[in-house]
Parts: sequence; structure tokens; C-alpha cells
Amino acid sequence: MTQNIKPTHFRSEGDVNTTPARQAWNASMDDERTQALLKRDSEVFLHQAMSTPCLDTLEAAEGIYIQDAKGKKYMDFHGNNVHQLGYGHPHVIKRVQEQIAKLPFSPRRFTNETAIECAEKLTQICGGELNRVLFAPGGTSAVGMALKLARHITGNYKVVSLWDSFHGASLDAISVGGEACFRQGMGPLMAGVERIPPSVSYRGAFPVADGSDVHYADYLEYVIEKEGGVGAFIAEAVRNTDVQVPSKAYWKRIREICDKHNVMLIIDDIPNGMGRSGEWFTYQAYDIEPDMLCIGKGLGGGLVPIAAMVTKDKYNTAEQISMGHYTHEKSPIGCAAALATMEAIEQDGLLDKAKADSQFMREKLLEMKAKYPVIGDVRGIGMLWGIELVTDYESKARAYDEAEAVLYQCLNNGVSFKVSQGNVIQLSPPLIITREQLTEALAIFEEAIAKVCKDFNYI
Repeated sequence: MTQNIKPTHFRSEGDVNTTPARQAWNASMDDERTQALLKRDSEVFLHQAMSTPCLDTLEAAEGIYIQDAKGKKYMDFHGNNVHQLGYGHPHVIKRVQEQIAKLPFSPRRFTNETAIECAEKLTQICGGELNRVLFAPGGTSAVGMALKLARHITGNYKVVSLWDSFHGASLDAISVGGEACFRQGMGPLMAGVERIPPSVSYRGAFPVADGSDVHYADYLEYVIEKEGGVGAFIAEAVRNTDVQVPSKAYWKRIREICDKHNVMLIIDDIPNGMGRSGEWFTYQAYDIEPDMLCIGKGLGGGLVPIAAMVTKDKYNTAEQISMGHYTHEKSPIGCAAALATMEAIEQDGLLDKAKADSQFMREKLLEMKAKYPVIGDVRGIGMLWGIELVTDYESKARAYDEAEAVLYQCLNNGVSFKVSQGNVIQLSPPLIITREQLTEALAIFEEAIAKVCKDFNYI
């Protein structure tokens, strides 16, 4: 089993770029063309954590697969959460090609029918009172717009967020984000941010015997009352990275607290929106409605970068303030991709499919948990699942080396995914995956888990 390793902040996003296992993987890239491309990449791109060096080079992507320069295919169970429709969905490509031929760009201060139709469709699938839209080039920008609007509406600049949360990599986004690896060495950031512990079922800061989590919501009210001047609470309804799934009671209480104290509830559904939860948006699984919704990633169908901030008509009061002012504010191409994505999800019945596949994944993963002692916890919703690996059930010590071994064996066998917090295997397959493909991927994963249990002497 893993020796007692002191956790470090860089593990929070599963950074495995500097370990011996990663070096061994790099050495295994023996194809001359691959090595040449990796060398050119290293020489021209600015190096950064979690991106450098690259795992491999890609030359094709179709459906659930990405393909490297040697022709090897990986089932992509990560996809940076843009691949709800997989890659190269024909309906999205068709709509984007048609749009490029007709109107490729719309200068700011002009509008276009595609952008209007996209915004109208977006408010339709949101339902409720969420009926005002601003588009942005990426999710981080959508978060920034929501934070600005909350200040304008409430007159308060303070924000409460959750530890270990991720809301983007810009300075304002890392200011409200809860992962220390993104803030290290950055100096003073946006003032007025308070963080509270997230609702964590398996290893929470304040665990209780019955496993309930409403007391984590109550902590929000304590901070709001003690701090004063809080304008917004921002969180993912379900945390994507290490897959934390709060109860409905938790979110009901959060909504009540925000209403009571006139705090804007901002839901960041950038990674999980567009059907990953089995609902259009994850908050809909909790029967609540945010004051502002931030979406992105999968909105562009794995083809075009586009994001949006959606809010309520009663907050349409910022006519004299530039909330976004982005060059691609009403991008015809981005909106064509987003509109086609929503159409494809409906036409292909992917929301219901995600719910059915979710139950299948739950059953298979829980069977593995009962069988393999390295699996400490299984949790998920829709097509988003976290498998937490531990050295033993009692201490819940994180099994870092074991998780890394599982990752590289699965990569060798054609399944790519992300490791979060150093020990949580995150599986987020495309919603279009067939049951046969899903079964094959889970078999590859189980084979890797079984090998790790044997290699690390688990009984």
C-alpha cells in the first residue's frame, strides 16, 4: 500500500506531470513523429502546471474517441467537459458550416437571428424565471459577469464560495475559487471573498453520524451574518472535479438562506450543464432556481468555445454598465453551435439516456467497491462519477500512487480520464456513448483496479 505521503496543494487538480510514473509514460512515447511534435510543443508554448508536458499528441477525434499521431484511440472520459455530444457531431457541424457560409461574425452593437434564437432556446430549457442572457467567449468570463452583476444588484461586493471549488483561471475567478494551487504566488487578489467548507459526504470537515449535510448550508448563514456585506454565494450544484453530490435538503436550505439575506445565488454549471446530470442543468435535479446561472464548455458542442450567463428579468437593471462587452458577444458561429447542441440533445433523447446510463454505472461501480478494498467511495449523478481510492477504510488515507497507476494502465488500454485531489478517479463519458462502449470502458477500468490491488498488496 501507499506509504504515508503528505498531501500537497498541487494534487488538488490531479497534477501528475512531475512524478516518476509520468516520466515513465513520457519515455514510452517512442514514436518519432510523436516525440518530434511533443518537442516542438515544449519549445513554443509557455509551460504551465497541469498542461506541460503533454500526455500525447492528437490528430483526430470522432464520437467518444480521440486518436493520437500513431493511430491509437482513447475513449475520452474527460474531454475537459466539452464533449457531451462527443466529437464531430454531424448536426453541430452542419449548423456551424451553414452559419460560416452565411454570417461568420457579428460586430458588437449589431445583433443577428442566430444569436437571438440561441438565447431564446436557452431560456426555454432553463425554465422558471431565468430569461435574460449574456454570451461570453468562455466560462471564466461568464463567472466574471455574474460577480459584477451581483455587485450591481446588491450594492455589496463580498462573495462566499466553497473550499476546493474551481470557477476559472483568471484573477477574479481564482479569487473566488477554492483551490490553492491556482492562487499560489499570485499576490493580492480580489478582496472580500470568504470560503466555507463544501458539503462532502465521505470526508467532510464536519461529518455527522447520520451522513446528513444540511449543517454545511447552515454555516453559510453563520458567515453571512458575521461578515456582513455579502452580495453573492457562488458554487457548483454538484462539484465536477472530485464529484461531490449534496442532498436536496442542502440546496433547499442554501436557497432559503440566500433569499433571507438578499444574497445572489450564482450556480456555476459550466462543466456539468447541457445534460451531464440527466437534466439540462444540474440545479434542476435539486428543484431550486439560482439568481444567476453560468454555463459554458459543452454549450458549444465540443466544437466552438461559447459560454453564457443567464439571469432573471427583474435583474435587467444594468443598462448603463458594461457587464461583458466582449468582441464575440453575439457570435453567430458560437450561437449556431450552441443552438445545434441543444437541438441534438433533444432529438437524440440524451437526457433520458443519461439517467438510464447513470443507473448502469452506479450498479457496476458499486459492485467494484464491494469487491476491491482500494475503492473507498463511489458517488455520482448522471454521467459524472467519482471513485475515491484509499489505502484503508478506517483512516480514508488517500491512495495517490494507486490512483496514478490506474490512470496509466487505463491510458495504455485506451481509456482517458482525470484524477482529482490526487486519488479520485473522475469518469465523465460523452452522453452519446453506447451501452456496449460503456461496458467495455468499465471493464478496462476494473482490470486496472484489480491489477493495482494485486501490485500494492491489497487483501
